[in-house]
Amino acid sequence: MSADTKQKLLEGALRTLTEQGIAKTSARTIAAAAGVNQALVFYHFGSVDELLAAACRHGSEQRVSRYRERLDAVSSLAELLEFGREMHEEERAAGHVAVLGQLLAGAQTQPRLAPATAAGLALWIEEIEKVLVRVFSSTPLGEFADPAGLARAVAASFVGIELYEGVDEVGASRALDSLEQLSLLVAAVEDLGPLAQRAMRHRLRRVTRS
Repeated sequence: MSADTKQKLLEGALRTLTEQGIAKTSARTIAAAAGVNQALVFYHFGSVDELLAAACRHGSEQRVSRYRERLDAVSSLAELLEFGREMHEEERAAGHVAVLGQLLAGAQTQPRLAPATAAGLALWIEEIEKVLVRVFSSTPLGEFADPAGLARAVAASFVGIELYEGVDEVGASRALDSLEQLSLLVAAVEDLGPLAQRAMRHRLRRVTRS
């Protein structure tokens, strides 16, 4: 029964963040969404912040698990971006990226939320980094790319685009289109002949050393 109540509270916290935002998330609103007594928030988690932190980890684990198999099958930057578009639509409809956005906003004034929010994002970053390592390892850009940094940039961009879309849907779509143009550039580099690829590597080495 205890595990069932905790599960209800975790899901209630995520639903409250999605539907009402961090400003209106409280023990009362979470308990109402979960259909339990609000005292159980403190009994099981100690505080609303601790519940939100646990909910962030719980939600991220669920979403990453849902997409892990598809991410494992990605073999090019173009496929990663295509997957990103599809996931963007699914996650927007479900409101899950909005939850991360709300927690990021809340962490600015409630520092205790920061570690858990970062941990939730780290689950996504870890999976994206695996894809980028695999994708770039077979290209002339492999030795110059920073998959760890790029994975963080992709995760941050994904959350940012989701929030940006709420005020400028056309602009958010153009941002995604520009990322697709980047994948075309990478594909063009992959299609270069051996001599051109060696020349590019030589030039990039010179630039990175200067």
